[in-house]
This record gives sequence, structure tokens and C-alpha cells, in this order.
Amino acid sequence: MPSRKLTLLLLVALLMAAFFIFDLDSYLAFDNLKSQRDAMIAWKASHPMLATIIFFAVYVAVTALSLPGATIMTLAVGAVFGLLWGLLLVSFASTIGATLAFLLARFILRDTVQRRYGDRLKAINDGMQKDGAFYLFTLRLVPLFPFFVINLLMGLTPIRTLTYYWVSQVGMLAGTLVYVNAGTQFATLESASGILSPGLIGSFVLLGIFPLLAKRLVSLLKQHQALKGWERPPVFDRNLVVIGAGSAGLVSAYIATAVKAQVSLIEKHKMGGDCLNTGCVPSKALIRCSRILNQSRRAQEWGFDAIDVKYDFSNIMERVQKVVKAVEPHDSVERYTGLGVDVIEGEARITSPYSVEVNGIELRTPHIIVATGARPFVPPITGVDKVDYLTSDNLWELRELPERLLVLGGGPIGCELSQAFARFGSQVTIVEMMPRLMIREDEDVAEMVAARFREEGINLLVGHKAVEFSQQDGEDLLICEGDGEPVKVPYDRVLVAVGRKPNTSGFGLEDLNVSLNPNGTIETDAYLQASIPTIYACGDVAGPYQFTHTAGHQAWYAVVNSLFGAFRRFRVDYSVIPFATFTDPEVARVGLNEQEAIAQGIEYEVSRFDLSELDRAIAEGEAHGMVKVLTPPGKDRVLGATIVGENAGELIGEFTAAMKQGFGLNKILSTIHIYPTLFEANKYAAGVWKRAHAPEKLLSWVGRFHAWRRC
Repeated sequence: MPSRKLTLLLLVALLMAAFFIFDLDSYLAFDNLKSQRDAMIAWKASHPMLATIIFFAVYVAVTALSLPGATIMTLAVGAVFGLLWGLLLVSFASTIGATLAFLLARFILRDTVQRRYGDRLKAINDGMQKDGAFYLFTLRLVPLFPFFVINLLMGLTPIRTLTYYWVSQVGMLAGTLVYVNAGTQFATLESASGILSPGLIGSFVLLGIFPLLAKRLVSLLKQHQALKGWERPPVFDRNLVVIGAGSAGLVSAYIATAVKAQVSLIEKHKMGGDCLNTGCVPSKALIRCSRILNQSRRAQEWGFDAIDVKYDFSNIMERVQKVVKAVEPHDSVERYTGLGVDVIEGEARITSPYSVEVNGIELRTPHIIVATGARPFVPPITGVDKVDYLTSDNLWELRELPERLLVLGGGPIGCELSQAFARFGSQVTIVEMMPRLMIREDEDVAEMVAARFREEGINLLVGHKAVEFSQQDGEDLLICEGDGEPVKVPYDRVLVAVGRKPNTSGFGLEDLNVSLNPNGTIETDAYLQASIPTIYACGDVAGPYQFTHTAGHQAWYAVVNSLFGAFRRFRVDYSVIPFATFTDPEVARVGLNEQEAIAQGIEYEVSRFDLSELDRAIAEGEAHGMVKVLTPPGKDRVLGATIVGENAGELIGEFTAAMKQGFGLNKILSTIHIYPTLFEANKYAAGVWKRAHAPEKLLSWVGRFHAWRRC
């Protein structure tokens, strides 16, 4: 702790200790003040200004130091100064003292608490920044909550000091009035506890929940305003209409029909969405084929002279389509119709907050879920409109391997597909505007992937911006700008993989003025409700993540909140989201990595285990990569984990469970892991943490004990 904070903390501790050592609390006892009432009134009458200053200063000090006695002092002020002046004095003194206590807690403790527990406090911090005044006002109105506790805890949150001051002054006014008024009747009081009757406490509680009720009322008024001008049908055809049959839409329809709701699922193109048809499934099938080919070229590492693999690229792409066809029944019209979902193939259009039109038929519904996904984003590079570029949508139509493949984008999609095509024999060049690949991952993680790419002959132009597509001497070129001279990259085909753009246009959202975020996703609240309250959104069209498993996760919240929100609503939980990039080596992560922890000011320790030391990885010929776990200093709680290596996407599951279910590295270490498996890497990473936190002093004494036993 910095010296200034330590000095202030010691000063506060000394003042509090002096209060009790010198028995000053006896002066604030109810019986003592009652016996001294007449003397205090007389002294105030002869020294009005001095009495006011002393009472004010003592009151501020008592509340600032969170000392007992504020209640008795309020009664005393009422007895000595009367209702009007007493109320004025206590209102300002108590608020100033409370704010000083708030600032003390903020100065001494907040940075430490936020560094250690910032990940856990994120939801609270976000709530306080948005609705802190409401929460504080509620707490101030209810006398069941000790005010000194509120002062200290609020100091740890991001609520603004000025907001804290004025909300406290207004919120405490009702309680202050009751106690000051009781003080004017001090002579007749038997004890301080007799001031608040159950009825009065109940009244305060009602006052306390008033801000929350008011907030809810404001929300209802906003919803009413958003729906103003639209006539609600007297009856509905179904309970829910889902637009889009990708991961988010399919899960939404599945859950809705499981809870016996009448649901219609509308898809204009292909069931299964991008994941099945153009994303996860075909890309992983292609990666698998390229991996087999790469392993055949490494035959000598396993003791073979050679493994000669002959292939036709068109057959590889046909195999990819067979995989898609094999998975299709899981997402088919027949399956979902059999589950009880009304599946409609056609182009939907939202015609009102209560109706969706498809194939010339109007469906009336009280709730609509938009799960229309996203599409590849094509940046506005000069000349790109004249290029027959590929994206993750149309890549799968290829049947001839490009000799020279230019890939725009060094994120997950660009990296996965670049390595796959390079292994099939394409000369691949990746152009990435950021200074390295996989910019969201730690630098050491990204470098492991980049090193493998360079070994496999992939040309990496990181820190280069694509400026213009052109032709020179009949050759197609991309001109890039980096730190030095412009770079000309020749190519035969171009794969654009710089990100995805949400599908929010062309089906009626514009006509209803549904609000969008700056990145183009539908603006939703914590319950996935759009600005039009009958509309919910989930999946890529809603963000903030573009993962298939996150889309399915959001779907549960969208369905439950739309169908049962009148009774209870659930905030969508993004606290533990795992994801993986399926390069070789694979990269999987859950929670924080180092660069995110540093950016958020969260203190952490790193426990790292290199897979080069793992028996199974050595036996497999895949002894590369690592497991890196972040924990709070001195604690085994998992803040985040990153795994680079074979089957990282599977191995990350244990750390995901640890974060979600609240168990730490000690529990992972004490769990039996089968030998020899890659799964053991997680246990060994936990062992690294354990060795770093071994009780050295205790072990020293144990060593002496064993030495004594040998004598």
C-alpha cells in the first residue's frame, strides 16, 4: 500500500482507537445526553454560534470515521436546536461526514479491491455507472441498512462523488426529519429504539422501493411510447415468431416449443445458417483434411521413410460438402417440424411490433426474436468492386486450388483458412493492418501461431494496410502500405476475411426505427430486448460475440424473457465465454488474458506449463504449446486461461467449468486425470501454481522434523 494511503489509514485507526480508549462514546450515550439536555440548551442559548460549530464539527467527525453515536447526536441536535435548525444542521453535517467516509474508503481501498476483484465486480460497476443514483436513493430511504456500511461500500464503486453527495442528502432527509423531530421530544423518550415503530419502518421501506418502482414505471412508459401508434391485435396466431434458422434461431425455436409455446421459425435460405453451411462445419472439415496432408509430410518424425498422399482438391471440397450434408438432418425442417415447430421457408418482413409477413401471409404474435446472423464484411478498398473475391460464404464453391491466395485479415477466420490452403499447396500471403496476427490474444500466443505459419511458408504482411487492387502487365496486384515503401502483392484469388457485418436491413427493422449500435448490431438491453419492446435479438445480429455457442446461449435468455418476462426476467450472462481458433496449433481461451488484465487494471499471477514437458504430447509428436492460467495474487481462483496446442479447444473446458462453478486450481490439482493424456496439462499447470505458493516456512520445519526422526 502506498505511503500516503498507509499514513491516512493509521491516522483514522488512531482516531477511532482514541474514541474508545478515552471513553468518548459514553458522552454519546442516550442516558447521558438525556441528563445533560437542559444544560446543553442553556449553553447553546448563551453561545449559539460556537454551539452550532461544535455540534456540526463533531457530527461530521463521527460520521466520517463511522463511529457509533450519530443517532443519539441527531436526537440531541433536535433537542437543542429545534426542528428547523436541527434538520438543517444534521442534513448537511451527516451528508458531508458520509461523503468524507465515502472518499476515505475510495482513496484507501477502491484501487486494491478493483484490481483483485474487478472481474467479479464488473456487473456491479456497470450497474452503478448506469443506475447508481437509484440504488443509493433506495438504500438511504430504508433505515434497515446501516448508513456507515453504505458509505464504505459505495466508496468502492465507480459512482461519482457529486452524485453520491446530493443523492445522500435527499435520500437521508426523511429519516433525518423523523429523528430530529423525535429529539424535540427528547424529554419524553425512554430510548432511541422506541423512535421507529413497525409502521414507520414499513413506510420507509415503501419509500425505499419507490425509486425502483419509478424506474420500472419509466421503463413501461418508454415501452408504451415505442408502441404508440401500433394497434395490438385482440388475438394472436402464435406465441412467438423467430426470424432466422441459424444457431440462435434454432435454439430459440427448440426452447420455445419445449415449453409448449406455439412458435413459427422463418428461414429464407438454408436451415442451419452460416455455421452449418458456410462456417464452422465446412471449415473444420477442410482443416481436418489439410491436417492429414500435413502429417503425411511429417512422416519421418514418426519413423516412416515417407507417406505418399495423392489428392485432388476438387475431391477434398466435395468431401467438405458431404460433411455438411451429414450434419444437415440435425438442423432440418423435418426435425424441427417433428419437434412441434412451425417451420416456414420464405423471406420474412416485420410489418408491425405484433406481426410478421412471410409468403404473403401475416403472422400475428406478441413477441418476435430476430436471429438473422451476419455476413462477411468487405472493406471499401479501391478497386475491390472489380475483383472476383472470395468470402467465407462462397469459398466452398471452389473446386480448383488457387496457386497464389491473398488473404485479407489475420483474425480467426483468416488464420484458419490461410493455413488450410497453404497446406494444400497454395502460396498464401496474409495482409493484416494490425501489428500482429490474432490481435485479441496475448503477444506470446500470437507469436506461436505466427512462427508455425512462417515455418509452413505463409507470407505474413502484418502492420500493412490494403490500399488498392490494380492490374499491371496483365497481373493482378494488391498495393499495401506499411512502414516503408508500398508493397505489391501478386495473387490469383483473394479471400476477404476481415470480419462480419450484422444482417439488420431488408426485413422491416428500419420501418419500425429499431435502434442499432455503432457497429451495426441491434441495440438491446441486458435482457436482449430491442428498442421496440416486443422484439428481442440474439446471435451475431445482436453481438457482442460472434460465436455459435454464444448465439445458443443468448437464445435461452431471449426466449425466456420474451415468453415469461411479465413474471421474471433474466440478465444475459457473459461472465464465462470460452472460444477457440482452430489453427495448428489450436488456440483456446476463457476469461481474461494478460493484455486484458493489464488494460482493466486487474492484478494477476501467471502459472505456465509448457506442453513440451507433457508425456502424451511427446508421444504424439505434438510437444509444442502451453497452458497459461491467470489467478489473483496468492489465490487459486481462475481469472482466465489460454491453451495453445493439440486439442486446446477440448482442454479449455476444465477451466471453463472452474470459472463457472467457482472451483480453483487446488481442486483441479486434486482431480485424477488419466495418464497419459493431453488432459493432464491442466493438472500440471495447477501444479505450477501450487509449487509457487508452497508454504516454505512450514516445509522447513517439516524438514527439521524428519531430520529429528532420523536421529
